[in-house]
Amino acid sequence: MAMGQTTTNAIMERRAGDDEGPRANVNGAPRPRRAREILLAMVSSLFAAGALLACTPTPVIRQHAGDLDLTATRLSLPADIPAGGIGALTWLGGLELRAPDRRLGGLSGLLISPDGTRATVVSDKGYAVGFTLRHDAEGRLTGLAAGRIAPLRGPGGGFLTDKLDKDAEAMAHLRDGALAVAFEHNHRLWRYDNAEAPFSGVPVPLAPPPALNGLGLNSGIEALSELADGGLLAIAEGREDASDSPAYLWRGGRWHGLAYRRDGGFRPTGAALLPNGDILVLERFFNLLQGVRARLVRVPGAAVRPNARLSGPVLATLAPPLPLDNMEGIAVRQGPGGATQIYLISDDNYNALQRTILLHFALRE
Repeated sequence: MAMGQTTTNAIMERRAGDDEGPRANVNGAPRPRRAREILLAMVSSLFAAGALLACTPTPVIRQHAGDLDLTATRLSLPADIPAGGIGALTWLGGLELRAPDRRLGGLSGLLISPDGTRATVVSDKGYAVGFTLRHDAEGRLTGLAAGRIAPLRGPGGGFLTDKLDKDAEAMAHLRDGALAVAFEHNHRLWRYDNAEAPFSGVPVPLAPPPALNGLGLNSGIEALSELADGGLLAIAEGREDASDSPAYLWRGGRWHGLAYRRDGGFRPTGAALLPNGDILVLERFFNLLQGVRARLVRVPGAAVRPNARLSGPVLATLAPPLPLDNMEGIAVRQGPGGATQIYLISDDNYNALQRTILLHFALRE
């Protein structure tokens, strides 16, 4: 269920000087040059292996909400790629996001308001970011404005300070309008109740899947989606050498185990509910020779049941020379005329060689 006009004032307003709370309880632009693409692929591959965590600089921590001096550069589709030639997708625009505030980065979970005017994102450094989107008369993404940023709070009311607690990776609506947020490293799910300003209050821990704490530090939930029947689907990244990713289904008041099929080196990083009840899963791929890739897989809604092994057709594979980075967040809405519109956002790992980009597509049914 959409939570309506999730505006930039959804970012909490409490100012500096708040005490830090206790640690949360786990149970409670221009086309890039070839050299730059190679460097990006190398950095991305290191991150995929976990090595980048040790060499990426930590942004300056400011424990307060405030305006974000956010700017965007429009990205162009390469001349040799037709707008409607990206699998089942039609290109509707792209933006590269920048800000002098070093807190901006690491964006993973993404939500877009039903009218397409507002974006809400969470980061792996424990921030929530909100900004206004601009589209032209034909509904194509052209720019943004009115950015806000704020640190996330824990169930005790204090800001998250431990780096293992901050890694917010995915968001999903709940049927009553609240938000569920999945965290990695210190694996957990939290519920933010206020539908209009979800990060202005204190979260409540959700009961985690029984097997969640058995995942590796960097192998937790990356994809989280509401289901048409009010349930919740969570997909973990899982071990690099595994053929399946662990997945969990909340239905009937309890968690059920299932699996998500992986192939070709792609791993799940995001999920969103399609208007017909199917689930659109975003996957990423890193390879030193091929660089960075992403693809979209459509999982039939009827297939999401306990003990299932989820899979589905690939709707599109995204690869250079398309503007691309470490795509981690996905959101879906219905645009003018009922067309399904898809937004993807990248996690730049707080690395100067990578970019924060927001891509916009229409799905051709």
